[in-house]
Amino acid sequence: MQRLDALARRLAVGGSLLASCTLASIPCAVAQDSLFQESRPAMGTTVEILLYASSRVRAAELFEAAFEEIERVEATLSSYRPTSEISRLNALANGGRIVTDPEVFGLLARALDVSRRTDGAFDISVGALVRVWKRGRANGHLPPSAELEQAAAAVGWEHVVLDPATRSVHFLVPGLELDFGGIGKGYALDRAAALLRRAGVTAALLGAGRSSHYAIGAPPRTTGWPIVVPDPHDPERPLSNVHLRDGSLSTSGSGQQFFEYAGTRYSHIIDPRTGVPVTGMTQVTVTARSATDSDALATALFVAGPERAAGLLEHYDGVGALVVTAAGPDAAVVPIAWTGSPRPRDRGAQHLPLER
Repeated sequence: MQRLDALARRLAVGGSLLASCTLASIPCAVAQDSLFQESRPAMGTTVEILLYASSRVRAAELFEAAFEEIERVEATLSSYRPTSEISRLNALANGGRIVTDPEVFGLLARALDVSRRTDGAFDISVGALVRVWKRGRANGHLPPSAELEQAAAAVGWEHVVLDPATRSVHFLVPGLELDFGGIGKGYALDRAAALLRRAGVTAALLGAGRSSHYAIGAPPRTTGWPIVVPDPHDPERPLSNVHLRDGSLSTSGSGQQFFEYAGTRYSHIIDPRTGVPVTGMTQVTVTARSATDSDALATALFVAGPERAAGLLEHYDGVGALVVTAAGPDAAVVPIAWTGSPRPRDRGAQHLPLER
């Protein structure tokens, strides 16, 4: 079993939302169960799983099953894999109704429902814009206006038609491309967590890089897995502490993935409605019952901004958010039904200045 001090160092990932506490409150064992950890590259990041198991052999079996499930989901949803189901839909659904499998159809329906509830702030049809802006970032300049106009014309969740009777998918505009980057990691963690629950795991924490986390139960004699939400303007300063139990926490932010051009900082998160990256925002953290929901909603609130975030969350139960605006004298934190501690006074969409 790993020593707690070594484990604490592994959890104290700079800027991530994994617990950066000393973990002194997390016992090494309860009865015969001990804490084990394993991490592997997946979904363009590092996925880490901590779980309690009766032995190292049993833990290894559980890790293998969970990581296999994550790989299966990635192989299905990744638009970067030409053999994925999403790549097949992107290639064929412009030409007619394409039947897909029940899992993908269900996730598509769920994603489109989030788009409807958030007025398009979250939109999985943004693939063409993602590709154009990614090429622009790599070249260090803004995409040509003609390319942007063409890509923007191929975006719109309302142009994705699902037929439950035939389980088919049809795109109404040419060039539309699905991109599950804003929801795929959370969905993969939900699937892996469900597998672990069925295998009898009662305490585990799953994390995909710095963006998505899901907790099963809690470590023995604790109220939840301790997670620190960092201040994006000062990563050494904790913004809030969360004890996550049977729920998820996801973050969308521009602190690391961005580029600057002509004095303007462009995040990697694109507003599907305007076709350009979001400006004036730094970080959004969302807690929810599922990582699928918290992933999608973190992206949606980042796009929507603090003035509209509270209204969008009225459509969801058991969801909280911590919205951080851009740096500068007007930088602010907007808590919305936030239950972490210390908890800023919740005033809906009113700005609360960051204290220094």
